[in-house]
Amino acid sequence: MLLEAIPSSVLLIDRDLRVISANRNFLKRGYLKESQALGRSLEELLPPVILDSIKLTDEIRKVFQGRDPERGARITYRAPGVPIKVYYYRLLPIIRGEVKTVMLLMDDVTEQVRLHEKVGEVERHLASIVESAGEIIMSMDNEGRILTMNPAGQKILGYTQDELEGGFFHRHVPEEDRKAMVRVISDAKLGKKPEAAESDVVTKEGKSIHVSWAVSAMKDQHSRTKGILAVGRDLTQQRMLEAELFQSQKLSALGVMAGGIAHEIRNPLAICSSAAQFLMDDHISKEFRKECMDKIHESIHRASVTIENVLRFARPGVTREFTKIDLSGLILETLALVDNQAKIQKVKMKSHLPGDPVTIKCIRSLIQQLLLNLFLNAIEAMPDGGVLSVFMESRRKEVSIRVTDTGHGIDGDKLDRIFDPFFAGSTAKTGSGLGLSISYSIVRQHSGAIAVESVAGKGSTFTVRLPLSVIHDTG
Repeated sequence: MLLEAIPSSVLLIDRDLRVISANRNFLKRGYLKESQALGRSLEELLPPVILDSIKLTDEIRKVFQGRDPERGARITYRAPGVPIKVYYYRLLPIIRGEVKTVMLLMDDVTEQVRLHEKVGEVERHLASIVESAGEIIMSMDNEGRILTMNPAGQKILGYTQDELEGGFFHRHVPEEDRKAMVRVISDAKLGKKPEAAESDVVTKEGKSIHVSWAVSAMKDQHSRTKGILAVGRDLTQQRMLEAELFQSQKLSALGVMAGGIAHEIRNPLAICSSAAQFLMDDHISKEFRKECMDKIHESIHRASVTIENVLRFARPGVTREFTKIDLSGLILETLALVDNQAKIQKVKMKSHLPGDPVTIKCIRSLIQQLLLNLFLNAIEAMPDGGVLSVFMESRRKEVSIRVTDTGHGIDGDKLDRIFDPFFAGSTAKTGSGLGLSISYSIVRQHSGAIAVESVAGKGSTFTVRLPLSVIHDTG
């Protein structure tokens, strides 16, 4: 009953190498009846190619003589007009004082071999992808120790696989980024949603490289986390291109503000000129002379402040690192930059800010550029005058900034495209066409979000939200 039930093909063979028993599986595969198999020799039942390729009869005689099972081997066989079949055979002695018979078991492993070859092909394909990828691809254990790193990662960091293996990855991250990376790895270990993060990585030569990471868990068939996979992209070149693009947009914004800046400087110069002419008169009173000198000093200071504000905005940022700033103060400072442009276009500006300072961690120059882009966009949307309102609200998990104008608005079919580079359908009518695209990039770089609501003919509202992970000081 057992022989009939097992999926293997089974033959019992006597010392004369004749079949004394054949189970149902063997008979079915050979299209034989039991009477056609019993008493016949192996040469009559099995194809010569099988007998010759593995010398099966010799192997059976060895089992009769040595009383030890034969470990067996794989047989590949193809009959005319039939796909290739792969079998695995074993020889087992049946001992009753001496070896009376030998059991030949043959298993059809064609499908297993095919799947094994397919798995091997997939593994080779994946290995090729990892080996040739330009990004850093790194595997870690659940504690954050490096297991493997692809050649691109080794080249970028300057270490060999032997130097990296077994070491904690966070030791290659600067102190200020280390805590955040440990948290990201820990979240992946707990099976949380794959998270993106950015951090500097220190190379073997001590150079810092800014890298964007995608970290996720590697799970087994039981959905248990067996390790961590991290894919990192070197952002050095991207950051250089972004810096050039941001600077270009700054110069474009300065062009828009040029009229207001000229007006802001021309007025103090006119006052200085008039006061200087009065001072040239020897007959003016001492009190009037002092008043003229005070006017000159005040006007020069006013012009100097305007020039300093413009230069501070126009020059490339000295640092691209996140620092703590007062967001309320930065908003007021940026509003002052566009004040004269707003006056020229008869735009009233209103700010509704919290009474207490709102401290955030950000790249100051980029956030100021974001604000300036939104303010200029709003002013340009109101060529016949209007009201620009800035609202800021700080909540437990985020801070939001709303910039509202009463301008011509944006058509509904264009709202989905206004953050595309060079799209001409936004509220901005001047500049390079990159203002809102750059604003979107800045917000994303700060792990935030930007959205717009607009009604054609009534105005638009841009809302910027920064999450707690940005505004919270983890240091």
